[in-house]
Amino acid sequence: MIGKQQITEAAKKAISDIHNEGGFTIVESLVAIFVATILLAAIAPVITLSVATRVQSRRVELATQAAKAYIDTVRTQKIAAPPESGTNTLSNNPAPTATGTLTCSASNSYCTAPTTPTTSALYCVDFDSTNNCETNSLTDVVVQAFRYNSNNSNSNPAITGYTLGLRVYRADAFKSSATLLKNTATSKVTQRTFTAGTGQRTAPVVEMTADISDIVPKYSDLCARFSGGCN
Repeated sequence: MIGKQQITEAAKKAISDIHNEGGFTIVESLVAIFVATILLAAIAPVITLSVATRVQSRRVELATQAAKAYIDTVRTQKIAAPPESGTNTLSNNPAPTATGTLTCSASNSYCTAPTTPTTSALYCVDFDSTNNCETNSLTDVVVQAFRYNSNNSNSNPAITGYTLGLRVYRADAFKSSATLLKNTATSKVTQRTFTAGTGQRTAPVVEMTADISDIVPKYSDLCARFSGGCN
């Protein structure tokens, strides 16, 4: 009799423990969900920042590749050099004005729209293999190029070499009507690699210059491009 009573009490205790553990498991699950929600909310900005920075870094990398490829192509005379801008330097040469239209007859060629000042040209670099630069592309870039020689004027082409100035813009910077941004002597607007968003669309991704000379460069040509010569 005593043994049967002990068995009954043990069974009741086991059932009670099961009920208690079942309730505790539900509470534990709710707490876990709550903690997970807090963690996700805390790390979401970090993930967003990381992804945006990675995308922007890739964009800067592609723009740099486009600029260097353009320089090499002009240097080897595979394409015509951009217009002469006289004594304009990279900082004071005007930025292009977007009109909402971007027309390039083929990939890796000069664009006909929007029209640019007579002192520069727009060159399409097609990275998504659509044979054109499109304003809705995430990878296409447009190079604004111009050349200048401090000892030349617009009416006197640079026959002894020149400095090639480049600004590389995202193709989607031309999707609306606006004057694009540029670096000046007092302010720098070039897009940052580290960003929490999509970056300043109308700002140049990169800017750079390169010295271009004849196929067979001569030291005298370099000296002729400086007002004081090489003395």
